[in-house]
Amino acid sequence: MESRRGPLKSAVPSNIVSPVRRCSRTACGRPAVATLTYVYADSTAVLGPLATYAEPHCYDLCAEHSERLTAPRGWEVVRLLDGSAPARPSGDDLEALANAVREAARPQQRAAEAGGGGPRTADPMEVARRGHLRVLRSPDN
Repeated sequence: MESRRGPLKSAVPSNIVSPVRRCSRTACGRPAVATLTYVYADSTAVLGPLATYAEPHCYDLCAEHSERLTAPRGWEVVRLLDGSAPARPSGDDLEALANAVREAARPQQRAAEAGGGGPRTADPMEVARRGHLRVLRSPDN
């Protein structure tokens, strides 16, 4: 059974509802990045990654408000790390990466110093090699 008005295409579009969840703080319209939950029995405020779906007893917070969060006197704030978010590399991480790249290049250098090509087989597509990088001939040539 069809309506006399026709399909919903005639409805007026609305920009009021956004698919992005917003910060729960008053007058803050920034996108939410974390969810705050109070555990009253333990006097604890738990701030974790953005919940999968919004719940009435949880509060979504933007990055600024989640960083500045304080709890009432006598309460503890527990900040849970987001396991899915990429961690920022530290100086140790970058040094470890550089060492791994140097180590990967060493066996090839030792094989070249020994005078043999090592266990590597000659690739007819390979034109040149520098460290762990290879220059390949175009398949069109």
